[in-house]
Amino acid sequence: MILTSTRRWLVASLVIASWAISGPVRAQEAPITAVVELFTSQGCSSCPPADALLSELADRPGILALAFHVDYWDYLGWEDTFASPTNSKRQRLYAESHGERSVYTPQMIVNGTSGLVGSDRTAVEAELEAAQHFPLDVETTVENGMLKVHVAGDGTRGNDMASVYVLQVSEQAQVAIKRGENAGTTRDFRNIVRDIMPIGVWDGGSQSYKLPLSDVEGPDVERLVVLVQTMNNGKPAALLGAATCSLLGL
Repeated sequence: MILTSTRRWLVASLVIASWAISGPVRAQEAPITAVVELFTSQGCSSCPPADALLSELADRPGILALAFHVDYWDYLGWEDTFASPTNSKRQRLYAESHGERSVYTPQMIVNGTSGLVGSDRTAVEAELEAAQHFPLDVETTVENGMLKVHVAGDGTRGNDMASVYVLQVSEQAQVAIKRGENAGTTRDFRNIVRDIMPIGVWDGGSQSYKLPLSDVEGPDVERLVVLVQTMNNGKPAALLGAATCSLLGL
């Protein structure tokens, strides 16, 4: 959703008024028009170019770029310090949802529907250019120790129900790789997904969700991401909306 200058002024005024009446409220940031998920590994020699591309995308307005570190390459001699079985499972479920027989790194998935080689800049740019706007508006606020999520709109992409997830994210980190295929290198990573938590189901119209902020805080969690995603027989499919908010300064 693109806000006009007048509407931006009205939204800002409402936020300021809410702050004055009920205490600190932190609203989400710029509207998101595309979500890029990179499945990567610190031990994969083919991944550094894709990690660099994701870092570029993370700086573009409207693009939410997320790094999901997988653990299935850990046997190559270096255990990825951010990897989790949850991330690997998410990629495998995507593969099943898309009718693919195997998983690989680096892989980027755009808006939950299109999987492609994560280092193929031309293909990624083309997919982002073709991406449609999300049909749902997702808003987040943090108030009185609670994370509040509001979802509204018309999800008319072949599925009337969707799962609502909260992702815990570290904004950046630098890691010295000591063993494996990338031994001797120091690499920078952006928007690292630490965990993903389902918080509810959206089944149409305007709905709200809330949970204690303490449930999603963590030592290295600097940002929360909300994804509203359709499911294909229990497997992740098209994204319908997304939002993000920073925990820094709270």
